Amino acid sequence: MPADLNHNLNDKKFIMTANIQIHPLRNRSNYSRFMQPHLTNTPLSFSGLSLTEPLLTAVSRLGFKQPTPVQQQAIPLALEYKDLLVSAETGSGKSAAFLLPTLHHLLTLPSRKFGTRALILVPTRELAQQLFKQCRQLIEFTDLRTGIITGGDDFRLQQNMLRRNTEIVIATPGRLLELMEQETPNFSHLEVLILDEADRMLDMGFSEDVLTIVKSCNAQRQTLLFSATLTHFGVIKMADRILQNHEVVALNTLHDGHRNIEQQIVLADDNDHKQKLLAWLLLNETYDKALVFTNSRVQADTLRSPLRGQKLRVGVLHGEMDQKDRNRMMQLYREGAVNVMIATDLAARGLDIKGINLVINFDVPRNGINYIHRIGRTGRVDELGLTIALVKSTEWNLMSGIERFLKQKFKRRTIKELEGKYQGPKKLKASGKAAGIKKKTEPKKPAVTEKLKIRHRDKKNIGKRRVPTNKISSI
Repeated sequence: MPADLNHNLNDKKFIMTANIQIHPLRNRSNYSRFMQPHLTNTPLSFSGLSLTEPLLTAVSRLGFKQPTPVQQQAIPLALEYKDLLVSAETGSGKSAAFLLPTLHHLLTLPSRKFGTRALILVPTRELAQQLFKQCRQLIEFTDLRTGIITGGDDFRLQQNMLRRNTEIVIATPGRLLELMEQETPNFSHLEVLILDEADRMLDMGFSEDVLTIVKSCNAQRQTLLFSATLTHFGVIKMADRILQNHEVVALNTLHDGHRNIEQQIVLADDNDHKQKLLAWLLLNETYDKALVFTNSRVQADTLRSPLRGQKLRVGVLHGEMDQKDRNRMMQLYREGAVNVMIATDLAARGLDIKGINLVINFDVPRNGINYIHRIGRTGRVDELGLTIALVKSTEWNLMSGIERFLKQKFKRRTIKELEGKYQGPKKLKASGKAAGIKKKTEPKKPAVTEKLKIRHRDKKNIGKRRVPTNKISSI
């Protein structure tokens, strides 16, 4: 790649206005080698995207003024009925980037054929519910109908919804497969298939489920695959299998920096120290809503009572909760009755709630991808956000690895009132990880020969002949 082209690719402003096209190749290295960015005259308003009047009315009513970069780049290509692989950071407006062209297609090309016309697959129930809500807002001035299929809801109601020939279906793969076993969905005339948060769907083990669903769909469909990153090899492999002559739009990749999010780390001695730090932050920081991440459901439940004891309005969200309880907790969080939510990665994936301006990682996430999705809950679009990671000694290397993966250095912060003993590793490797202390090798001690136990009666008879048994009996 030429030096001047490589320089432009690292410039965030350039990437935001570039349409990055990639030939559909079969291995990961070729994807980066064949990237050919070129500037396009992108429209600065939704009216310039040639959308139908009902959609423009809905967009205006929702308060959307200008398309985001991913919308400017993806919508025109999708309107040409092209298959797309789109990568953009969390909170960049990806949902509208695939909903608007899909709805435009359904409105301008009405069909009398039976069956679902557009299918949107998502990894979690919460994301499905958010997309369902946004889709209903966009089709408010049309006759289109949308339905949602997720686990935890009534099976028969979902079957009836599909039999009523609902045009747009938003679903999670697990429940949709259960319905397919009953031969309820009809995707033989499907016109648009969308995979949202594809990288997370693969991480959750839905790869085979997704491929099974794809096989049942109309082969002449348009397919749009949206992911937070192209560094996930599974996404590229999936794209090669389900997309045809596709183009790639790569905007604001994970390494671009999140300039509107301040990222801090606070060192902690142990989990008890972390709980004190967490309570202090939630009581002293300024925020509308705060989101606290843990790596386990047990830890999430453990934190709830101590924080409520501090008079904080705390809720918990994780995968083991009943769906009705999860829906209720989400509603309380949206309304502000609960302003501190403790959540796991699985439950909070795809959360799009206004007013989250503080994210605290009580547990350091297991990898950089999870970290970027966690902090992406704040600082959405043009809002400012603050993220704080509580790091103990056993998590230092994990945090250092995330910094290296993102090519960023997080701001070190100390809370004087709760300053702990742990101040970081004494020695660091070039990678930023803690240098291990070599154990002193002790000199080997000479082998101890085991002493044989000699009885006194055996010792005093040494050298004497043994008296024959018959002689002893005759005496």
